[in-house]
Amino acid sequence: MTRKATQDRRRSEANLFPRSADSRAPAARGRNSSWLGGFQQFVALQLAWRWGPSPGGRPPAFSWAVAVGRGVALALAACALARYGGGELRARLLQGAVVLSFQMPGYISLQYLFQPTGGAPELAYSWGRSDVLVLNYLVVVAVTLLWHHLLPSGGRGSEKKPSASLGCLISSMRPEALRFVAITVLMVMSSMGEMAIPYYTGHVTDLIASKKEASAFTRALCMMSFFTVGSAVTEFVCDYLYNTVMNRFYARLQGSIFRSVLRQEIGFFSTNRTGEITSRVSSDIDAMSEGLSRELNLLLWYLLRGLFLYTMMLWLSVPLALFVTMALPFILLLPKLSGKFYQNLAMQVQESLAKANDVAMETFQAISTVRSFANEDGAAQRYAKKLQETYKLNKVEAVAYGASIWIPEVLGLALKVGILFYGGHLVTQGNLSSGALVTFVLYEMQLSTVLRAFLSSQPRVQKAIGSSEKAFEYMNRTPQIKPSGTLAPTDLKGHMVLQDVSFSYSNNGNSLVLKGVSLELHPGTVTALVGPSGSGKSTVVALLQRFYEPQQGQVLLDGRELSEYEHHFLHRKVALVSQNPVLFARSLRANIVYGLEEQSQGKVIEASRRVGVHRFISRMSHGYDTNAGEAGGQISGGQKQGVALAQALIRDPKVLILDDATSALDMESQQQVEEEIYEGAARCTRSVLLISHRLRSVERADLILVMEDGEICEKGTYKELMEQKGLYWQLLQKQQNGAEGGSNGIPNGNNRH
Repeated sequence: MTRKATQDRRRSEANLFPRSADSRAPAARGRNSSWLGGFQQFVALQLAWRWGPSPGGRPPAFSWAVAVGRGVALALAACALARYGGGELRARLLQGAVVLSFQMPGYISLQYLFQPTGGAPELAYSWGRSDVLVLNYLVVVAVTLLWHHLLPSGGRGSEKKPSASLGCLISSMRPEALRFVAITVLMVMSSMGEMAIPYYTGHVTDLIASKKEASAFTRALCMMSFFTVGSAVTEFVCDYLYNTVMNRFYARLQGSIFRSVLRQEIGFFSTNRTGEITSRVSSDIDAMSEGLSRELNLLLWYLLRGLFLYTMMLWLSVPLALFVTMALPFILLLPKLSGKFYQNLAMQVQESLAKANDVAMETFQAISTVRSFANEDGAAQRYAKKLQETYKLNKVEAVAYGASIWIPEVLGLALKVGILFYGGHLVTQGNLSSGALVTFVLYEMQLSTVLRAFLSSQPRVQKAIGSSEKAFEYMNRTPQIKPSGTLAPTDLKGHMVLQDVSFSYSNNGNSLVLKGVSLELHPGTVTALVGPSGSGKSTVVALLQRFYEPQQGQVLLDGRELSEYEHHFLHRKVALVSQNPVLFARSLRANIVYGLEEQSQGKVIEASRRVGVHRFISRMSHGYDTNAGEAGGQISGGQKQGVALAQALIRDPKVLILDDATSALDMESQQQVEEEIYEGAARCTRSVLLISHRLRSVERADLILVMEDGEICEKGTYKELMEQKGLYWQLLQKQQNGAEGGSNGIPNGNNRH
């Protein structure tokens, strides 16, 4: 039976070359190459074993010499065939040539090392037999089809994204490496313990047959019970540890992805919908965790149990194990093919029913025409004809359904009969005990179940891993903006400059929103920026806040680029208040100190007084502890603007940017804010950029800049601009006549100005 083991091994090595050769080459040339290659192998092996040494004359050395010659020939053939399929095909064919050439001599050498008195010479000689070669190719076809139907992702044209996601997943699990080692050890211990019941069942059978004393029988049962209980306990501990580790991993992974998304530039949130980002961060990771928490655990169990079961089968009987190995591809393949045939028939039945329904619907919709031509019988016959076609398909479907249920049972029964027949032959020859045969049958039954479960779990694990693909893309994405520096000077003055800046949004092609804009914000001055909607005012604000970086020019703060400053320092010293501020669902006090370390209540109240919001907050039932509601929905628009102003002033910024930030304030609050801007204690040390659609509100500014079509077309004081009677004067006249109104905000991807 060693010869049969050789045959089975060579079937596996023959699997790779024909499949690779046929995968990319043209059909006719591929078929000719396969038949020609098989014929050449047969002739070469026949000649080698006819003219070579006898089976007893150093077969390992001779088999290696034949393998080298065969490898060279197959490699040359692979390179020739690869001309029709490219470099990928060549790599596959060369790998197949190596396996085909050197698997058999390797197996023969191991046979000599571990079983010097075994049948290695006979094994080597059987390598050149024609029936062995034919059997090899039969198994090749079965394994190839099985691989194609059960593991399609490994075939040609498969995408690399799941493997990339798997690599990211494994890399993310590195902090849990030691725990996974412990889980693997527990899995191994539990799987080894599960081998005890079949093993001791066979051992007890031998004890009964040999009529051993009762103590040996009792000892065997005690050992079986001990290993069984130990396996159950270790499995429980392993499952507990696995789920604990995976839950910890998912929490850490979700947090890492969330932090990675927060590091992206503002343009990322403009080009990706908020709902999609949220779904990737939360829903996709949840789907992955649900799939992997169960399916990956089962997959690992099935893999280890399958390895241990097959190892035990090899330990009991190598010939029987190789017999099962040869039969399993057919046993797993035929049910898959029959099931697929049944599914195709079911689809044909549904399509046939749909055609019949189309006939009925067409008839009912045109019933007046049917009645006017008295063709009721013709319509009924047409419908009956369609139903008859469906009935014929139903009969075939019933047979296919029965076959899909019957084939696995018959194949499983046939394998067991074959094992018992062949195993009985080994028992009668004294090569196997009856107890070992019983143990082997039990192992085989478990192995078949494990293989089917493994193959059904594997696609679900792939799907779970694939669901995390986009989330891992977010985690590995490099922000399209320079990383923040470490500069955080204590003597920052607040002199901010836009120097010949040109800018366009990434999804706006080459259309420039800013065209060579230059402006300066000096400490102690209020600079106003006005212009019609769409002129680029809010884009200037976005660049000053470093939400984006210009394509040309520089944005400088005290003579240094914004990217050189530390992120938290920069946004504490350069504060923005927009027209539509968004508050968080937390207390008003927490919103005012958002992003800062703990601040005293006195500082919070002082900042609120300076912008006039302390009055309305103190009148609320819970004062500063009042919840602002989702997105600040529990307070009015003017109150939100007031809270946002207090939020900016408590930071004591050196640069204050007000982007139409007082448009919703009442008159009293607006006057108080203007007093803070023009006459406040920080007036001399703060640079202020004031953007407003209400042009009358910027009359007191030290400098007014007028933008149009991405360029600064006018600048000067209010008096100077009125004397010029240019664009500012025109806008002011239109506004006074009620012809202009609007709003302005930070670009959100849909309204970028």
